This record gives sequence, C-alpha cells and structure tokens, in this order.
Amino acid sequence: MGESGRQVVATNRKARREYEVLETLEAGLVLKGPEVKSLRLGKVAFQDAYATLDGGEVWLHSLHISPYEQANRFNEDPLRTRKLLLNRSEIRKLVGKVEEKGLTLVPLDIYFRRGRAKVTLALARGRKLHDKREKLKRQTQEREAERAMGGHR
Repeated sequence: MGESGRQVVATNRKARREYEVLETLEAGLVLKGPEVKSLRLGKVAFQDAYATLDGGEVWLHSLHISPYEQANRFNEDPLRTRKLLLNRSEIRKLVGKVEEKGLTLVPLDIYFRRGRAKVTLALARGRKLHDKREKLKRQTQEREAERAMGGHR
C-alpha cells in the first residue's frame, strides 16, 4: 500500500516519455469480475492505450487486461473498450481541452483505492523526436553535474 491507501498495479512508463503531461485526473474504471482479479495480479499492459470522449462519456481503448485463468468462459475480450467514471463537470472541462490541437488523454497508471480500480488520466501533448532528444540530453547533463558535485545525495 502506498500513500492514502493507494495500491499501484501498473504504470505506463512509455507515456511520460512520449507525451508532455499538462494535467492529470483520477477516473474510476468499469470492470467485470474476472478482470478485477486479473488486474490485482498485475496482468495488464498499456501498449498504445488511450482514452476518448464519446457522447458525454469517457472510454479507455487498447488497454490489455489478460484473461483470468480460473474464470475460463466468463472472461471478456482482453482489449475491450472500458468505460471511465468521471464527474459531469470534469468531462465538460475535458471536452474543451481535448478539442484543442494536439491534446490527447493517456492513462498513466492503474491502481486500487479502497478496493476500487482507478486510472490516472493525463491530458497530454505528443512530443516530437527533437523534444525527446532534448529531454534526454538535459537529464544526462544533470546526472553528470550531480556526479561532478560529489556523487549522490
């Protein structure tokens, strides 16, 4: 268990590299029984997961939750589109921002809080190749400067 009863199941490591995160928000995740058990075991892959706004609701696409082996015939499609639970005001705010040029909704991590599956969604802008290189160069310079100053803190 992490801070405030938050048990992180999986993190989308690629998201922070590929996107510039502008804003984050927490959303509930609608799951079926076997999916919850599989999620608790950490059998989830983000690959190219993203969220969309459709008809006043938010949907999570391409999130792969492996089938739970003991559930056999009750398992759902691992890549099915899942509904995200947000307040109406949060959805209204997102509609305006997602329609801006180049902004998208990307899941950053999945966790359990008080027994409920949650997703941290990020309103993000895609990074260009030169931006990624710049960030990598900056991190390398900071690391070398830290080493020159006398090692680690």
